[in-house]
Amino acid sequence: MSEPRIVEVRRKILKENDVIARRLRESFDHTGVHVVSLVSSPGTGKTTLLERLLTSLGAAYRVAALVGDLATENDAVRLARSGAPVKQISTGTVCHLDAAMVARALEGWNLNELDLLFIENVGNLVCPASFDLGEDLRVVLVSTTEGEDKPLKYPTIFNTADVAVVTKYDLAKAVEFDRELMLGNIRALRPQMPVFEVSARTGLGLPALESFLVEALYAEQPASAAS
Repeated sequence: MSEPRIVEVRRKILKENDVIARRLRESFDHTGVHVVSLVSSPGTGKTTLLERLLTSLGAAYRVAALVGDLATENDAVRLARSGAPVKQISTGTVCHLDAAMVARALEGWNLNELDLLFIENVGNLVCPASFDLGEDLRVVLVSTTEGEDKPLKYPTIFNTADVAVVTKYDLAKAVEFDRELMLGNIRALRPQMPVFEVSARTGLGLPALESFLVEALYAEQPASAAS
C-alpha cells in the first residue's frame, strides 16, 4: 500500500533537485565557471586523482573543489594540499550529493574568480546517477582492482556520465586486469563514450585526461579520447 507514496515522494525530490540544478547551471554559465563532477564506488582513487588534477590544472586555471563525504573531512584536507580552494560537504546518512547541498556549499564563494570547479561525489555508483548537480561533465571512475563487470552492474551511472576513467592502471598487471573486457563492457552501454586509462600514482594518462577536460569545456567541440 505504501509503494505509490514512496514513488510520489521520490519524484517530488528529483523534481525539486532538477529545479535547483537548473539554477546552478544558469549561475555557472553566467559566471563562466565550468563544472566537472566525479562519481565512483569507494576506493577507486577519486581523491588521489582529483588532487593531481587540481595541482596540475591549478598552474594555468583558477580551480576549486567541493568534496562530499558521509562524515569525515579527510578528503578535503588532502585536496587542500593542492593549494586550491576546497570545501567539504558532509552528507550524514545520505549516500550522494544533491543540487541543494552544492548550492549551500557555494555560498560565500565568488564564482567569477573560478575557471574550473570539481565536485567529488560520495563513493557510490547508484544514488548519484539520479541527481543533476548542474555540472557540464560527469566523469565516472572505475579502477582496475574492482573487476571488469562494473559497467554492467551499474549501467545507469555509465549511461548518465560523459566520460569514463579507468584508474589505478599501475596495478593492472598485478591484478590481471582484462583491458579489452572492460572496454567492451563500457562500450556495450555507450559505444562512443571517451575512455581514459590513468594512474594517479605514476602520472600515466593524466596529460591526455587533463587536455580532454580543458578542450571539452573550452573548445567549441569536445576533444576525442584515445583508448
